[in-house]
Amino acid sequence: MTSSIDYSVWDHIYVSDDEDATSPFVDTPSLFRMRHRARLEKMAEFQQRGEDLGHNLAECQRQLQEAHRRLGYLKERMKEGEEEEEREDELKKVQAEVKKLEGDEKSFRRFLEEHRRDEKKLPWNVDTISREGFSKSILNIQPEDREENQQEKLKKHTTFVEKYAKEIKHFGMLRRWDDSQTYLSDNPHLVCEESANYLVVLCIDFEIDEKHALMEQIAHQAIVMQFILDLARTLKVDPRGCFRQFFSKIKTADKPYQDAFDRELDLLKQRVRRCAQARMESAMKELEEEERQKRLGPGGLDPMEVYNSLPKEMQRSFDEKNIEMLQDVMDKLDPEEGRYHLKRCIDSGLWVPDLQEGEDDED
Repeated sequence: MTSSIDYSVWDHIYVSDDEDATSPFVDTPSLFRMRHRARLEKMAEFQQRGEDLGHNLAECQRQLQEAHRRLGYLKERMKEGEEEEEREDELKKVQAEVKKLEGDEKSFRRFLEEHRRDEKKLPWNVDTISREGFSKSILNIQPEDREENQQEKLKKHTTFVEKYAKEIKHFGMLRRWDDSQTYLSDNPHLVCEESANYLVVLCIDFEIDEKHALMEQIAHQAIVMQFILDLARTLKVDPRGCFRQFFSKIKTADKPYQDAFDRELDLLKQRVRRCAQARMESAMKELEEEERQKRLGPGGLDPMEVYNSLPKEMQRSFDEKNIEMLQDVMDKLDPEEGRYHLKRCIDSGLWVPDLQEGEDDED
């Protein structure tokens, strides 16, 4: 017995372009074209609404994650009792923001689910029947990978950067949306966390070199990459399959989305400047410490530190290299204090008794 085919799946196919009743007073081909165009516009609007809902949900989740991070930070500060009254007011403000964002997230999820249910109910037509089934990057679901440890991440980052540093830097220099999209289309392997991290490293390097304009340019592209990665995480897809959606959105972005992008860009530039300043201060401290180590005397003391701790009269005797003056100062000091200063001078190398004795013998 042969099984029957279930034809009910075809019940809602809409193919009325050339089957609807027409009027003898209207040009039939023009009417068909007009109806076809109207249907395509309606389909495009429906698809755009779905994309907008997805972007809004992603942005809401990003803001909620940031609010939770600030909330955790404030709670830790409250435990430490730091600026308790001021922190308490800020804590209440952030808690209200979290509550609002959680409500917004639920609303966006509900709207998106309703949109997807409506999409399933849509009738097929001559355009959707012939459309590629794998044209939507949303189908490219990422498998759940085990979490990499810090050493694996570092090795992966280093290997990737050594191989693609030139290409990542080239992307960082691009200014037009279309150029960036085309370059990523030609080099989809660059759409990854390693590229985003290396772009930030370049930002810090340029800021340290006081190439501020280049830093801001690279920072812009770092945020582009980060937004693509955030979108991919929200949609649970491979970022290489959704970067076109980001560029489609940003090129016609509404004010809230553009404001969110600009806000993240400003925050990154602030972080880069702070990090560059910290690195320069750290480098200066290391250099000072190296110089200090070179200066250390036989007893392990820094002659400059010892000199600054001496009484003014002793400092003067060292400045003028006057042994008699130094001896007079020592005679006036309390014996215990004099021995203390003398020992520190010897340990730091300010005073070399053997050398002085040798010089006296020669005279």
